[in-house]
Amino acid sequence: MPRDPQVDLIFSHFTPRYVATGVDPNDLERLRATIERWDDWCRVWSDEAAKHAQFGEEALQFGRRVTASESLLRAAIYYHYAKHLFADRPDQYRAAHDAMLRCYRLAAPDMDPPAEHLTFPFDGAQLHGWLRRPVSPSPPPVAVILPGLDACKEELHAWSEAFLARGLATLTLDGPGQGESALALPIRTDWGQVIGAVIDGLRARQDVDADAVGVVGQSLGAFYAPLAASQEPRIKACVANCGPYDWGRVLPQMPKVSQEVFRVRSGAASLEQAYQIANGLTLDGAAPRIQCPLLVVFGGGDRLIPPAEGERLAREASGPSKFVLYPEGNHVCFNISYKFRALTGDWLAETLFGT
Repeated sequence: MPRDPQVDLIFSHFTPRYVATGVDPNDLERLRATIERWDDWCRVWSDEAAKHAQFGEEALQFGRRVTASESLLRAAIYYHYAKHLFADRPDQYRAAHDAMLRCYRLAAPDMDPPAEHLTFPFDGAQLHGWLRRPVSPSPPPVAVILPGLDACKEELHAWSEAFLARGLATLTLDGPGQGESALALPIRTDWGQVIGAVIDGLRARQDVDADAVGVVGQSLGAFYAPLAASQEPRIKACVANCGPYDWGRVLPQMPKVSQEVFRVRSGAASLEQAYQIANGLTLDGAAPRIQCPLLVVFGGGDRLIPPAEGERLAREASGPSKFVLYPEGNHVCFNISYKFRALTGDWLAETLFGT
């Protein structure tokens, strides 16, 4: 039986992403060699995840908490990639999703620093996030980090490390249509209210500085972040990494499985309806309302979202803006993660700390 071209397409788009966010390259080579049909994708990734989960749980029984946390985090990332493009197959998606959450929650107390699961009431449901705080003599500013269309807050663990190392607290957040929050909330455009609800929740705490919140996003999350900044004046800085300006123009060019993820996450009954919803996801008219400092990052080799989308956002924002193009970068610049993480971490820390 010939190999399913869908499998090769997804590996060609996302291999740098898998490695940059915690998939062991040796495991990835085995997965690439093993998966021949798209129908087997979720099962094979889940089988690989289960090996790491078992290794971590055995370490936990012996009190080897560092080993356990590292292994369970890796298992969570693998379970995430098992389901990240399987939203149209709800049974397989939910099984992998639940396993991912279980592994990350087991790993969370022994992370350095630990991760605390938070919920924020929103529109009759809840937004879900993971808060991590560095050791600090005073409450630190907060980077609220948003995933993309098929990502989730757990995938953002590696990026959060860049902000933590520079003294910021991090809140990796599943907003409407994302990860854990997608189970009750479809994709929407009132992201100022979303982040506003988060800031309200953070203000009730004494261990973070809720008056110094920056919002950071990747891919479709890099649309939501500047959209939120255009609507919520309490946001003090914004980072957009390879996000669209007009999602309606970009979506039809995405891989079909990605289009299906958007259809499911937006609550559309058909792709045609999904395209109509996507047309409403635009920064036209919103970008000029962004007054906080804005950093836009793009890869010149992005095959999913054209860099011109980011150039337009940076050009139209009313506040101070900076556009950085890495010619060699792919989508989200995962193939040069050491560059974009250092840049975004430094820029946001300097902006929020006022240095």
